[in-house]
Amino acid sequence: QVHVVESGGGLVQAGGSLRLSCAASGNTFDITAFGWYRQVPGKARDLVASITIGSSPNSADSINYADSVKGRFTISRDHIKGTAFLQKNGLKPGDTAFYYCNVLTTDSWGFSSDYWGQGTQVTVSS
Repeated sequence: QVHVVESGGGLVQAGGSLRLSCAASGNTFDITAFGWYRQVPGKARDLVASITIGSSPNSADSINYADSVKGRFTISRDHIKGTAFLQKNGLKPGDTAFYYCNVLTTDSWGFSSDYWGQGTQVTVSS
């Protein structure tokens, strides 16, 4: 089991920056990926950015971004602490949403599970 808590949301003016944090606790040893999603009322939850941890200590992480945030958002992680971050620069009113962190784990048997946090609201004013 993994418990996920997001933080760092808030109100910011267009062009500003925010840094979201995703803290995972519990069985963090099995974490294989973090993902940031966002959702606005009445719409589906969309993937914003993901980071998949390299399969070996010398392997690079695999990172993906939604086209709408490329060049503005940066995802990173601190695996030792089971924490991921989403640095958001050049924020636009269209980035206003509830942001959720998803944590993917894979155990020694190869079974995967994913866990969601409660989310954090980001509001960008024009």
